[in-house]
Amino acid sequence: MTLEFLAEQQHSILSEIGILRDDVDVLSASMRRIDNGCDRLQTRMETSFATLISEMREIRAQRRAMHAHQDRTAARVRSLEEERQ
Repeated sequence: MTLEFLAEQQHSILSEIGILRDDVDVLSASMRRIDNGCDRLQTRMETSFATLISEMREIRAQRRAMHAHQDRTAARVRSLEEERQ
């Protein structure tokens, strides 16, 4: 083995390390984008879920108000029917 051969091998190894480093940088950037995408999706899902729960509560309140209105109307009708008798 000569020093020239060893220098070529070292240069080759350093070149491959540089290529591997670039590959790792690309993969890391891809993973960061995926991770950020997951965070954004989770935030949108949480917001949508909160909106859905709010809408369900509003529907429940409206339904209860309608039942109360129906109960009051039924009570008035019964009262009128009793007065007629």
